[in-house]
Amino acid sequence: MASKITHRGVAIVTLDDGEAVLEHCKPNCIAIRHDDAGWWTCFVGPDGEVDDYDQPFPSRDQAVWAAKAAAEYGI
Repeated sequence: MASKITHRGVAIVTLDDGEAVLEHCKPNCIAIRHDDAGWWTCFVGPDGEVDDYDQPFPSRDQAVWAAKAAAEYGI
């Protein structure tokens, strides 16, 4: 089950394996998802488009910290 925190008014949702970003996130939300490569920080744009950083982070905590930093600037 996905978990959600809010930082500076931006929702940051950590997804469980197999959960889809747009299933749990709305526009201007940040999702943290995991795959075999690592932990991805994904951004949901105003029209529902999903973009992420070029490389995953090695840990969930690092991905969350990156999401919090992005929220500081109002993604």
